[in-house]
Amino acid sequence: MAMVGDAISHSVLPGIVIAFMMGGKLGSWYLLVGAAVFGIITTFLIEFFNKKGGMQHDATIGVVFTSLFALGIILVTVYARDVDIDQDCVLYGELDHVAIEDGVHLSGLIIPYTVIRLSVMLLCVIALVIIGYRGLFLTTFDAAYAATIGISVMSWHYILMAAVSLSTVLSFGSVGAILVVAFLITPPATAYLLTDKLKQMIFLSVLFGITGSIIGYYFATAIDGATSAAIASVLGMQFIVVFVWKVVEKRFSRKETVAQ
Repeated sequence: MAMVGDAISHSVLPGIVIAFMMGGKLGSWYLLVGAAVFGIITTFLIEFFNKKGGMQHDATIGVVFTSLFALGIILVTVYARDVDIDQDCVLYGELDHVAIEDGVHLSGLIIPYTVIRLSVMLLCVIALVIIGYRGLFLTTFDAAYAATIGISVMSWHYILMAAVSLSTVLSFGSVGAILVVAFLITPPATAYLLTDKLKQMIFLSVLFGITGSIIGYYFATAIDGATSAAIASVLGMQFIVVFVWKVVEKRFSRKETVAQ
């Protein structure tokens, strides 16, 4: 399921290009709709090939996202060669440009539209996790039990994937198709090394994401490098540090047990 976010982050590209062709400009709301539609299509195709075709989940993810992403690259090179949805923007995003975007004027400050959209999405995700915590928890970790007590496993699955799709789509312009995967997977993977309790894992994931973003931003400033890439690199370093620490901790614990 972690790699479904990877699939969606790539496969929304055709929707963005098609929406750009229809709307004629990057600021159009068509882009959000087009990307969201292809995110849902991706989720549907993965489940369809898995359930109806009997294919393994990893195989269906690989087939769907590579095919749709390749289609998106073709559309970019043919119809959007001279606009800023080229390969670099698609892959790496334009995080540094957010600060100079148009936005809402509030008490002498300009709040970029990207910040507003992501803030609204953040509130929606928080509300989903709080309100639907039980359904998400049961269907994710014990789908068979959830089904026996009357919880619709597929409904919650599509709700979760819809949240992933929209989060990916709204982050696409800032983060890019590849680096968004680092933000989706690396912080919770790091948290999972420290705890197997879901609530603690969610809290630690958020904490690693925030600290990684702050440190990565100043790291990018210091080396005059790409901000998104620097943040993703810091997230990876967090994972490595925690992983090494856990390995060393286990080794010392084993030695103490043997000594006793």
